[in-house]
Amino acid sequence: MNTILTTLAVLALSVPAAFAHVNFETPQAQQGTTYLGVLGIGHGCAGEPTLKVRVQIPDGVIAVKPVPKAGWSVEIVTGAYAQSYDYYGTPMTEGVKELIWTGELSDAYFDQFAFRGKLTDTLAVGTTVYFPVVQECANGADRWIEIPADGQDPHDLEDPAPGLKILAPAAKN
Repeated sequence: MNTILTTLAVLALSVPAAFAHVNFETPQAQQGTTYLGVLGIGHGCAGEPTLKVRVQIPDGVIAVKPVPKAGWSVEIVTGAYAQSYDYYGTPMTEGVKELIWTGELSDAYFDQFAFRGKLTDTLAVGTTVYFPVVQECANGADRWIEIPADGQDPHDLEDPAPGLKILAPAAKN
């Protein structure tokens, strides 16, 4: 009985930290596919409502389009890519670098922010691509921007950026 109570106490203390992070609903996708990234925001900043969610788009993720949200505006920041990418026969040298949703999400609620983008073949299979997120509130911000070093467990970081593991493309028939 004591073992069960101790286990439950440990879980109760550790679960809120795990849910506190911003994560992708689907944390893996195949190279070369169009990915629907859905990020979950589970709380505000120290009890304050979230007023802005900023998502940086890494190189190798192109043709990004945000999903609009009722009650929120979205700003699309564009810029030059690090290299040119082929997008269905059309070279792309610039595109979305950041998405910024502005609105209000009470600390008492959970919500999702979504976009889609093409995962180019420059994203190596077996690697994880990180999308730094800054969650802004009236008197502060939570910066989910830490990227683990090679071999480091992202769960060891206090404010890890959401990561997407790149899987091998599906075999063609």
